Amino acid sequence: MKYLVTLSLTLCLLTAFAQPQVDPITEGMECTSITIGKRASADGSVMTSHTDDSHRSRTNMLVETAKDHQPGETQMLYKRLWAKNEPGKMARYEDVPVGTIPQAAHTYQFLNTAYPCVNEKQLAIGESTFGGRAELKSDSGLIDCQRLCMLMLQRCTTARQAIQMAGELLKKYGWIDAGECLTIADKNEVWHLEIVGPGKDKVGAVWVAQRVPDDHVAVNANASTIREINLKDKDYFMASDNIYSVAKENGWWDGKSTFQFAYAYAPSTRTMIACRRREWRVFDLLAPSLHLDPNSENYPFSVKPDTLVTIEKLMSVFKDYYEGTPYDMRKTLTVANKEGKQVISPLANPFMKSDEMKLFKINGGWDERGERNIAVHFTVYGTIIQCRANMPDEVGALCWFALDNVASSIYVPIYANVTDLPSTYKTDGRETGFSKDAAWWGFNRLGTIAAKRWGDMHIVIDNVWNPLEKEFIEKHYDVEKQALQLMKEGNRDAAVKTLTDFSNACGNEAVEQAWKLGDHIWTVFDGLW
Repeated sequence: MKYLVTLSLTLCLLTAFAQPQVDPITEGMECTSITIGKRASADGSVMTSHTDDSHRSRTNMLVETAKDHQPGETQMLYKRLWAKNEPGKMARYEDVPVGTIPQAAHTYQFLNTAYPCVNEKQLAIGESTFGGRAELKSDSGLIDCQRLCMLMLQRCTTARQAIQMAGELLKKYGWIDAGECLTIADKNEVWHLEIVGPGKDKVGAVWVAQRVPDDHVAVNANASTIREINLKDKDYFMASDNIYSVAKENGWWDGKSTFQFAYAYAPSTRTMIACRRREWRVFDLLAPSLHLDPNSENYPFSVKPDTLVTIEKLMSVFKDYYEGTPYDMRKTLTVANKEGKQVISPLANPFMKSDEMKLFKINGGWDERGERNIAVHFTVYGTIIQCRANMPDEVGALCWFALDNVASSIYVPIYANVTDLPSTYKTDGRETGFSKDAAWWGFNRLGTIAAKRWGDMHIVIDNVWNPLEKEFIEKHYDVEKQALQLMKEGNRDAAVKTLTDFSNACGNEAVEQAWKLGDHIWTVFDGLW
């Protein structure tokens, strides 16, 4: 009986310790997306990516299979709202139905994360909210950001087709979300699509899309980055037909000076350090020879990287928290080492919440002075998606998927054409509460504990994750060779099964190690708390 009471108390403490709390200083505008053109990547793949930095998004991934639909069928659309706070329930979103649109005759298979991310035809999407002018927000339409991602992946095979379809649907049915950037890739090119509402009580949207040059990389970090546009250059720009008129009617552009989308529709985002410092950091890590000023208000829309970007390099960028720069939040939290030299304290946490930042007088958050890392404690999941023209779609569409804070997590390879996923990846941890049934909780517990003594604990975590992540990367090449040979022999089902088995094995291994690592650092460092 004493053992049961102790075990129950331990579980309660763990649940309270790992329970993510809504941090008001960061709630509302989160997510980082980095894009890589096919001649900027080491293997010729086009890449888009996303960290869902949210306190409320669902934590699971589902496989939505391809379907044929009958004439007259409709697609229900939903609006994402904050769920009412209930005792014992986690902060989360709920989907409220807003209406229907005609269903497509055929919909493609896609991986259904909180923001649907990639389909069977190698169309992939990342996302980053930038808000924009509040007066543009309308509740009179039917389509929000998550549903637009879903519709693109269900109905489209290329980035251009997805953008054109989005423009048609938004004009007819209306945008009901804040300003959003969708980073849309296919196996040949990648575009940034920025969307804002049409204005209060209006149906429609204002949008612009810019293509990333094939030999460039680009980033969106919660700020509009598309400025000057040239709609005559149809190979690099697309826009809604009201892009100039709405700005002029509202006095945001005089019709004479150079039109800049970001300053017309989302000017405040260009002044926020939490946004533009991440833009600088991404470019500085991938193109340090440019020596960009970390305090600039604007950076190029895209830059050519100094060296071709590998999947390993992009993973390391997403794990970044400004270590070694003046913007590392831990820099003033020092202790004397054995030699008497002042060093960063092992207790210093690069993932502090707002109350901790206030306690230690750290400038962080969503204002003109606040810092915000690329890696943060409130990430729900991260994706890096590769689209590869030199492979059949069954093999070419690959999503590297990490749960919780990417800095304390591991990227797992999941192919867009898999037939199933591990049960723990399909289970939403916000619905279950603290549970081993949901993969996310293993990574969330690990990250939450590690942040309490990051200087020591992250070394232990890296010693496990780094070689395992390397093993996943090395093995995926061999598995793809097997799948490609099976495809060549006309055995598609066997190829897909090979990829499914590999993805599931990697996912199960990562979850098992996350729980073991959490137990390990919880006990080994017990005397140092």
